[in-house]
Amino acid sequence: MATALIILAAGQGTRMNSDLPKVLHPIGGAPMLGHAMQAGATLEPDQVIVVAGHGAEAVRAAAHDFDETAEIVIQSEQLGTANAVAQAAPRLVDYPGDALVLYGDTPFVQPETLERMQAARAAHDIVVLGFEAADPGRYGRLVMQGQDLVKIVEFKDATEAERAITLCNSGVVLAPAALLFDLISEVGNANAAGEYYLTDIVGLARARGLSATAVTCDEAETMGINSRAELARAEAAFQTRKRAEALETGVTLVAPDTVQFAYDTWLGRDSLVEPYVVFGPGVTVETGAHIRAFSHLEGCHVARGAVVGPYARLRPGTELAEHSRIGNFVEVKNALIGEGAKVNHLSYIGDARVGDESNIGAGTITCNYDGVSKHETVIGARVFVGSNTMLVAPVTLGDGAMTGSGSVITRDVAPDALAIARAPQVDMPGRARKLFDMLKARAGKRDKGSN
Repeated sequence: MATALIILAAGQGTRMNSDLPKVLHPIGGAPMLGHAMQAGATLEPDQVIVVAGHGAEAVRAAAHDFDETAEIVIQSEQLGTANAVAQAAPRLVDYPGDALVLYGDTPFVQPETLERMQAARAAHDIVVLGFEAADPGRYGRLVMQGQDLVKIVEFKDATEAERAITLCNSGVVLAPAALLFDLISEVGNANAAGEYYLTDIVGLARARGLSATAVTCDEAETMGINSRAELARAEAAFQTRKRAEALETGVTLVAPDTVQFAYDTWLGRDSLVEPYVVFGPGVTVETGAHIRAFSHLEGCHVARGAVVGPYARLRPGTELAEHSRIGNFVEVKNALIGEGAKVNHLSYIGDARVGDESNIGAGTITCNYDGVSKHETVIGARVFVGSNTMLVAPVTLGDGAMTGSGSVITRDVAPDALAIARAPQVDMPGRARKLFDMLKARAGKRDKGSN
């Protein structure tokens, strides 16, 4: 069924006490808006329309990070949800399919739930997403007669009998686009809040003899986020779900509650993750890889059998080939580490290519930035880089080359060559004792002067 998405993202979120638009606050490394867009994307929509208001340019940029074809429309005044949806009408003139209304601050609605809403649309004109609330509070209530949704009533306008209903409204609606906008044109604001409620379309539709129903989901899917406290609870719920998914798919998490996932983290079966690992966005880890404790990974790929950490940092653009090793206190950025290659400790490898079976000694740095531009270091296969080597890019070390410890390499090194670039050692007999005596004498004078 042809579908267009309308995602409401105009609210400021004053309870967040933030300059950032509410829908851009992150969960799992991605803005709430991105989560909603991802869920809707599983329906393969023809169009995605984001209704922005506060911080519209920032919302536009975030939306385009997830879908560069997304269209942005502006709700200049916050006059209610029906008014917000109406801003999308000019972009869907004569659209023959359905319109699905989602919310940028309700990030956990699952693709399977949206698919069930689509299935229900085959038998009803309007489908609303509802949930049984443990504490209905001030949610709008769904008034049902069997499978038919009679009306949605906002808490402010509900009778005592209606407030006793526990089936609540999530706000998510699916209906033919033409019908949706036609009904919205009839919505008034004669209610306790003086707003144009999208929920009124159900009563208007039934007055025309049209049908409506509700599909239900777990309450956790409909969690709306309006404060920092709710954002923290949402992050915790997201992490709990991602950990459970990882365990279910055959990943070993030694201490699950200590591992932090991003929205798009992908871990292969039989990978092993030790405690206190943080996955930022854009990480894939293949089967059998081992991520050791206190490591931070972002925007990188770890191949089968590779080992990372402990205390390692993989930054965006890092590619680890099979059975490579990145050890403790090593940082890698925008670099390819070849099969079986090792960078075992205390090194920085940036803007580089390291060949298969090469060994990078402790304290090695690729000096990739000259203050203006980044430059590449190329290290061939089976190269041995001695400890505390500075590789001043752009520079190439040929296959089988070696550098002496403490060298500063500024020129290319030929294959199988040994490069040593360090100042000669000078020994001065007896000079150490004289220097210590002189320093102690100076220190004694300073101590007397301070009394």
